[in-house]
Amino acid sequence: MQKKERYRLFIDYFSKNQPEATTELDYVDPYQLLVAVILSAQCTDKRVNLITPDFFRHFPDAQSLAVASTEDVFKLIKSCSYPNNKSRNLIGMAVTLINEFNGIVPDEIDELQRLPGVGRKTANVIASVVYNKPAMAVDTHVFRVAARIGLTTNAKTPLATEKQLVMYIPEDKINLAHHWLILHGRYICQARKPKCESCELIDFCKYFQQKNTL
Repeated sequence: MQKKERYRLFIDYFSKNQPEATTELDYVDPYQLLVAVILSAQCTDKRVNLITPDFFRHFPDAQSLAVASTEDVFKLIKSCSYPNNKSRNLIGMAVTLINEFNGIVPDEIDELQRLPGVGRKTANVIASVVYNKPAMAVDTHVFRVAARIGLTTNAKTPLATEKQLVMYIPEDKINLAHHWLILHGRYICQARKPKCESCELIDFCKYFQQKNTL
């Protein structure tokens, strides 16, 4: 099967079955999503959603977070992964947001990456989810699922995966495709035990086809 046909089948399936896929992180404004995505690094969305309600009661905006102590932030996020680093990054993000962007979360990838704790993946999430830009955030789920389905070939890094995906996915579907791949990886195409018996992509999934021809 040619790659273009695989992409067509992938887009057709999810456009029909998950036309409004979105993040599972709870948030009400760009600042809250930015905090949540920083916290979600190597941590589950479920855990982050347990942490953020109390966090936002204490730090409802960048102004309040910018003057917080690392100790106070740590107490609120200690149940997530790498709380020491994330405490420093969250405060640094808030300070930079106030000093360089007037407290407004920027919409450009390069500007977002100037914020402490914000790498390319996080910047793409914010640009995509908040500002509806055609940005493809590549996390472990996207990296794994895209390769298994056969949407990417020999992509060794997240950036290589991102470049291949945006080359073939129509611009108006890129932000949706990010969520399609994440959710499929989270619930069906899991890392250790993919649920191929429950997957409706097996007719065009390269991983399934190769596994069943061995």
